[in-house]
Parts: sequence; structure tokens; C-alpha cells
Amino acid sequence: MINSKQAYVDYLLKEKNYSPLTVRAYSDDVVSFEKFINEHDSDAVLEEVNYSQVRGWVVFLVEQEVSNTSVNRKVSSLKSFYKFLLRSKQITVNPLQEHKSLKTERKVQVPFSEKELQDVIEKIEYPDDFEGVRNRLIVELFYTTGMRRAELIGLKMNSYNAVTKTLRVLGKRNKERVLPVLGCTAELINIYLEKRKELSLVGDSEILMLNNRGNKLSESFVYRLINSYFSIVSGKVKKSPHILRHTFATHLLNNGADLNSVKELLGHASLASTQVYTHSSLAELKKVYGKAHPRNQNNP
Repeated sequence: MINSKQAYVDYLLKEKNYSPLTVRAYSDDVVSFEKFINEHDSDAVLEEVNYSQVRGWVVFLVEQEVSNTSVNRKVSSLKSFYKFLLRSKQITVNPLQEHKSLKTERKVQVPFSEKELQDVIEKIEYPDDFEGVRNRLIVELFYTTGMRRAELIGLKMNSYNAVTKTLRVLGKRNKERVLPVLGCTAELINIYLEKRKELSLVGDSEILMLNNRGNKLSESFVYRLINSYFSIVSGKVKKSPHILRHTFATHLLNNGADLNSVKELLGHASLASTQVYTHSSLAELKKVYGKAHPRNQNNP
């Protein structure tokens, strides 16, 4: 019998071109569901489940205080799996076809202000050694390119073109895009490369951004680094690489960039994904509008 889970993983990797990280997340959700149904019925198999079993899993997750957003994401993985089984004729009915997502509150992502960015870049003292230069470069790259955390970690030595001042980034679904690099960031990359050369870091020689042992940076390290620096200058609850990406998009829109250009820089497949970043620029536009429109001149 076909190993449906392995076939699904191969499909996501080879046909959908999902990243290994995304594929692992999808696969883990399917395995989690399989474990749940087997605990309640040792003879249960993935290809023969019904919606009541799916619903039981959802109830179980909610009782475990998993957030509605996380539950919806897990069920989305399961939906994808059963759509694959249906398409490959391993099942005849999708047990999730009638499922409706749990209601979630849409949380507004609050970007950093321009002053907070200026303070992190100009007022924090970064040591003039390999780690200090690298840490500042990480902040600069997030803010001046809008790249994702996984994209920064995955940068190769040949990703940067010093002549054209551009970075080749491998995004979601292995989609490559080329990002312009500002002059100030290019200077910092050059300084970092000199420091890197001085330390003779050869552990992962193809990778651009390394730790002080010469190895690829971990996702948790990058998160902690951004969180620690921005905790110095900002009282915002969430301080992460994703908020910096959000800040990049918001600041561009606030300063007149068009939505489609920001979409291309972020590597979004559609404008709908980029529009989530427009709420802050809309607030800025409302302020300008309120001050500038003649009908509002006599209002306080």
C-alpha cells in the first residue's frame, strides 16, 4: 500500500516547492492528528477517518488551550493532506469538506516608529568586532530589505553582488527575488565580510551570516537578538524579525511607495498578502488628510 504521508511530503517538496520548514510543519500536524485518532481507536487509519474524528481533534486542541489561530493552521494542514489524497484517488470523500474555521480575533501588528529604528541603529553602541558588526548588519538587513528571518539565515556568500548592490533571496516555495541594497547597508556588508575574513570562519563557508563558531545562525538566535535590541528602545509588546519586516513595509508606504512595489520587495504572491501592512499607512494618511482638507480647516 502507498505510504500516503510520505507521498504527501514528496508532493509538497517536489510539486508545490514548499520549503523544508513548511513541509515539516504540515507533516507534523498530520502526524499529530494520526496519533490522536490512534489513541482513541488503535485500528483507525488516516485514509478512513470521518468528520466526527476531525471534530474530536479540534475539541481536544481547544481544551488544551491551543489558540484558535493555531487550531485553524493545524486543520489547514489536514485539509491540504486530504485534498492530496482525494486528488491522488486514495480516498473518495474529503472528511473536511464541510469544516468551518474557528473564529479568531485579528490582531493588529504594531510596527516600530522611525525614531525607534533610528535609536536602534544610531544610539546603541555596537562593538567594533565581528559580533558587533554582524548584529548591526542583521538589524539593517531586516529594516532596509524587508526579508524574512529564514531568508536572512539562508543567504549565501554569492547572494550579494557588490557591483550592482543587490541581494538574491530564496523565499517561500523556493521563489527567488533580487533586492536592492542601500549604500549604508552595502558599506556595512563590506565591513562584515572583512571581519569574517579576519576570523577565518570556515565552518559553513558558503553561508553569509555566521555565528562566532563559523556555523549557520539559528532562528531562535536571530529572534532573541532582535528582541533584545528593540527592548532597549521600545515598549511595544511584540519585538521580532517579523515586526521589522512589517515596519519596512509600513515605512515605505508611509513615505509614498506604491503597494505593488512593496509587494514585489516582500516577495508576496498577491496584493492581498501585502494589504495587511496598510493599516498603519492608512492612519498616517488620515492625519495628513485631516490637516490638509479645506472642509476640516475650522475643526479642532
